[in-house]
Amino acid sequence: MPALSRFLRYFTTVGRLGSIRKAADELNVSASAIDRQILNAEAELGMPLFERLPTGLRLTAAGEIMMAAGARWQKGLTDVRAQIEDLRGLKRGNVDIAIIDALTKGYIPATIHAIQARYPGITISVRVLDSNAIHRVIANGEVDFGIFFEPRSLRDLTVRAFANVALGFVTLPDHPLARADEARFSACAGSPVILPAKPLAVYQQVAVLEAASQIPLERKVVSDNVQLIASLVQQGVGIGMLTSLDVIAEVKAGLLAFTPIAEPILRPMALALCTATSRATSYAADIVLREIQTGFGELGTGAPHDGPA
Repeated sequence: MPALSRFLRYFTTVGRLGSIRKAADELNVSASAIDRQILNAEAELGMPLFERLPTGLRLTAAGEIMMAAGARWQKGLTDVRAQIEDLRGLKRGNVDIAIIDALTKGYIPATIHAIQARYPGITISVRVLDSNAIHRVIANGEVDFGIFFEPRSLRDLTVRAFANVALGFVTLPDHPLARADEARFSACAGSPVILPAKPLAVYQQVAVLEAASQIPLERKVVSDNVQLIASLVQQGVGIGMLTSLDVIAEVKAGLLAFTPIAEPILRPMALALCTATSRATSYAADIVLREIQTGFGELGTGAPHDGPA
């Protein structure tokens, strides 16, 4: 294992930096030692792992496969070490999670804070990705679990918890729409709107409503960033279309109002907390999972509606 560990450490560093010399400087080993390890591996595999270019090294298709395998191996080794510490009765370990942008404020940061207070030996690494990317990194074993919208296939995932989240209009608290408990999609006709773009999960729902209603929308801004859409609404640029989850913090603070869109064709979006079916979670990951699952239902459809009474 030490020899394999050394090769993968050298290889992944070169793959990340695109240079043997830079990898040697970062790892504090000789460039010749790194080059020898890579050449030996290429000879054993019978194909190159890197393209040698004048500007540096670039991964070949075989190199990309090796890079992904190296990431899984390193993650597996981390889990093994955590499980060995579990046998000693220590609540330690690193937990890797992936979340969508909408979860970077509110419930998840608050839960991580509570976990850190109760289990100071556990460190949490958080990756913020779009839903499709989160599905991929869970299935590949790059993270312990992830939270994302609308898993399209559950063949390689296990859903640990889910919450239904509504799509709606996001407005300033004094906007006429803020007085309604819900509104039809046609309510935005003739008003400037700020729309979500790919790869945001809400993009598809808005596109379906637009196609079904044939309502011409007065587009002012289209963006793939939830925070920017919410900020533009606060600036008075127009009506936003997001989920209740996206603006739950701003609504609670009285900065924005959220009005669910009521259309027969529209269904709530499923927010899923998932792990990989083929991979057991570590003791530390189980602790973090349990803490996040406890209040997961709070992220569901019933977001606060802070329009005028």
